[in-house]
This record gives sequence, C-alpha cells and structure tokens, in this order.
Amino acid sequence: MDIGSAILIIGFAALVAAFLLLVIGLVYSELMNSDIPHGVANSGKLHMVHGLFVGIAIVGRILHRLGICHQVSFIRWFVARFLTRLNPVPAGLRVKDLTFSEVPVRVYEPTTVCDGLRRGLVYFHGGGWVLGSIDSVDEVCRHIAKESDTTVVSVGYRLAPEHRYPAQLDDCETATCHFLSVAEAEFSVDSCRVAVGGDSTGANLAAALCQRLARREDGHLPSPCAQVLIYPALQMADFNLPSYQQNHAVPILFRGRMAFYFLQYLSGDMSVCQDVLEGNHVPTELKPCYEEWLSPSNLPPECLVRGTFEHPTPEYDAEVYHTIKAGLEPEVSPLLADDAIIKKTPPTFILTCEYDVLRDDGILYRKRLLDLEKDVTWQHVTKGFHGMVNFFNQGWLTFPSAVQVVDSVVDYIKTL
Repeated sequence: MDIGSAILIIGFAALVAAFLLLVIGLVYSELMNSDIPHGVANSGKLHMVHGLFVGIAIVGRILHRLGICHQVSFIRWFVARFLTRLNPVPAGLRVKDLTFSEVPVRVYEPTTVCDGLRRGLVYFHGGGWVLGSIDSVDEVCRHIAKESDTTVVSVGYRLAPEHRYPAQLDDCETATCHFLSVAEAEFSVDSCRVAVGGDSTGANLAAALCQRLARREDGHLPSPCAQVLIYPALQMADFNLPSYQQNHAVPILFRGRMAFYFLQYLSGDMSVCQDVLEGNHVPTELKPCYEEWLSPSNLPPECLVRGTFEHPTPEYDAEVYHTIKAGLEPEVSPLLADDAIIKKTPPTFILTCEYDVLRDDGILYRKRLLDLEKDVTWQHVTKGFHGMVNFFNQGWLTFPSAVQVVDSVVDYIKTL
C-alpha cells in the first residue's frame, strides 16, 4: 500500500470515528434530558429503544444538514428497513394489498367459516401524520383480524411534510366510504357493523372522521358503528394539561414533539412552536369554552397525584393564531367540537396510558362523551407509555404491555 492510499484510509477512518463520536455525544445528551419513571413497565428496554430512536433521529438530522437526504425520509427508510417486522401470513388469514379510490389499503380477511356477514374495522396508523405506514401496524392488524374474526382494512394515507392537512383525513374518509359501499358485495362484511379506529394521531383521524360523517349525515352510507381510540391526540389548544406536565420528557413522545407533529400536519411553520407550547395561540374569546372542556377538574383525582407545575399566563398573539387557526377546528382537535356533533358520534372505546403526554386528551374526551350520555368503554394502562402498539410482536422490540393493549382492543371489537 502506498503512502497516499494509507493517508486516505486513515482520513476516512478519522471521519467515521468523528461522526460516531458526534452521534454518541448527541445521543447521550438527549438521553440525559429524558425521564423514564420507575412505574413504566420494562423501563430498561424502553431506555434502550429510546436511545436507538434518538440515534436514528440524530443521524437523520446530520444527513439533512449535509444536504444528503431529508431527516424524515431517513427515519422512514431506517424504520421500514430495520425495525419493521413482516412475518409470514398465519394460517386462517388472507392478506391483500389493494387501492380504494386511489388510496392504498391492506385488507386482512379471516378465512374461517362465518355464519352470515362479518364485522369490519378500518384502521389508521399513528406516527404524528408524518411517520408510520401500513407495514408499521401490520402485526397489530393481523392479530385483531384473526383473534376477533373481523375483516380489517389498514389505510395508507398520505403523510406530511409532503402533504398537509386535510390530505390525511380526506384519504381516511375516501377509503372508509369506499369500504362501506362495497363491504357486503366484495368482502362479506356487514356495512352496519364497521368500526373505525387507530392509535395516536391515527386515533385523531378516526375521531375526526366520525365527527365529519356526523356533520354530513347524508344517509347514503351507514355511519361507523364504533370508534376505537388508542391513546388519541385530540386537541392542540393546551399543551400544559397535567399529563403534558408530568410526562413532558417521557419517551417515546415528548411534549415539544407533539407540538412539532401538529405544526407539521398543518403548515410546517415551526417558528410558532414555543408560542403554541405556551398557549399564546388561543384567542381570549375562546378560552372560557376551552377551559370548561379542558379543566384539570374534569380529570380523576389519581391523574393529579404526580403533581403539576405553574406555567406563565399565556399572552394571546393574533399572528400565531392565524398561523395555526385550523388546528383549533374540530377536524384537527375533535375534543373541541360542539356538543351537538359529539352527541352524534358512535359508541367509543378509549385506551389511555399513565406515562403519556396524551393521557388527558383521552380522559377528557371520555368525560365529554359521558356528559352527553354516550356509550364509552375506557381502559387505562397504569404502567403504559405512548407508542406501545408499535412494539407488538416485533421480536426483541416487543413489550408485554403492547400485547395487553391489543388484546383489550380485540375484546372490545368482539362485542360489536
């Protein structure tokens, strides 16, 4: 080997070492800013998973700043390539990739003999309207379909930042209405027994879709028979609810990251993020109504045991409001809908996790539904954290609590 080649190899090795040291340092810094309470199930594994995800995000950020690829594109690629497990289709289940009115879907059909028509579930994956895919919830949908003897349709809606609101909700509506229109003829499913559901922002889309269909009430198609909301994101009016305060640095969803996702969904303007976190985006005239629905006094006493902290009084900024105005509309924040609309929504299953910034969104929506004498089933996972569904049957990434969550959904669907 000549001297020039040796210098090139040494230089390349030095660059790689410097890159790795930079990534390790940034990961360590991020981990020091996180908080995994002792009460979280499998906290050691969560530490490891969080470190992995932070590392992926940091590498993506570096590649983005170097102009090599967008951070989101790298994260999507890495998760799809290395962290998404697609097992062989089990016996008793038929899986097909189709399109419903140009929206990609994956249909899971039990092959066992059924007397009459089956029930159906249209499922929307989570991921902050930015990440996630049909593949990311494949194991979940397989399990629900097989264990509850239900035909499940998983929807591959468009994502931000390439597509902003309302593209995601429009795709979910298009796929759902298509399925309802052909359920019996093409899938032997009773269109009057089709529920919609999802996890996290997918649950947001499910709740928003039920309200959108309730507003239209055109009578051409049956309405969903139920909505299944797994740790749903339901409002962007208040990022200082007790659960946001108590779990602000608990993986996998930090307080600031949830605001980031809402803003990416709407316009991508991150310049207002801090104002949104502080509440400066809510007009004075809307606050009394929101405070009635979002007051911590509406929460069970046990939600306040872990304490809260005082935050500065918001100072309304009209410019910020106009930037995020759509975010306070019910189609983005279903928890802020009028009573008349919520009263028209179907029976609801809500699952919340104690160590989740979105815990109170689900609990407060339950309170509104109960106040309107709606049928609500609530399950609270006391040792759970946000995003558990993504770790269902994922090999070494599997969390036992994820099995508990998915099985509770199966039990509810069996009652429909």
